Amino acid sequence: MPLSSIEIIYADSYILVVNKPTLLLSVPGRAEDNKDCLITRLQDNGYPDALIVHRLDWETSGLIVLARDRDSHRELSRQFHDREVDKRYIALCWGTFAQPEGRVELPLRYDPPTKPRHVVDHEQGKSALTLWTVLQQHSDHCRVELTPYTGRSHQLRVHMLAMGHPILGDGLYAHEQALQAAPRLCLHSNVLNFTHPHTQERLAFTSPAPF
Repeated sequence: MPLSSIEIIYADSYILVVNKPTLLLSVPGRAEDNKDCLITRLQDNGYPDALIVHRLDWETSGLIVLARDRDSHRELSRQFHDREVDKRYIALCWGTFAQPEGRVELPLRYDPPTKPRHVVDHEQGKSALTLWTVLQQHSDHCRVELTPYTGRSHQLRVHMLAMGHPILGDGLYAHEQALQAAPRLCLHSNVLNFTHPHTQERLAFTSPAPF
């Protein structure tokens, strides 16, 4: 498959930063019809050395950094593990928030009976922390900046749902009104800051939300 809607934001001999479109997997799925994804498109179109470091959900768009050699992969993975990477997201969330900013600290786990959903579970869940700031308030929804301190699967989507503010267009977690309020999941990785694995320069990337 061609690169098509994958925008290359930055490239050198060690790393790639790209803007992933919505409705594209980061890595291949298990089913045969889920092999088309970000990493294979990059590897097949000029970047055969691209290595995945972190992921975005199928429906989530925005910034992803990839490594181009094993040493860079190891160092970027360490930065993510040690929470030295600054990741922020823009989301449109249902309803109006009572406060301008806050935090959600609720443990999460995968829920096999309703796969691929995740749920809040105070007994068996893994710790998860999200910081949020309201950027714009509208009549029935808000534009919110979300900063995940941890990187659990579906963390932002489940945390916003738990607050009573599901993300618009979320086919897994939104109620009918919020689902119908947007043609796609309104979640976009808009800020990605990290240290270059070779030069040690601090790099900062931004990508405006397409909604």
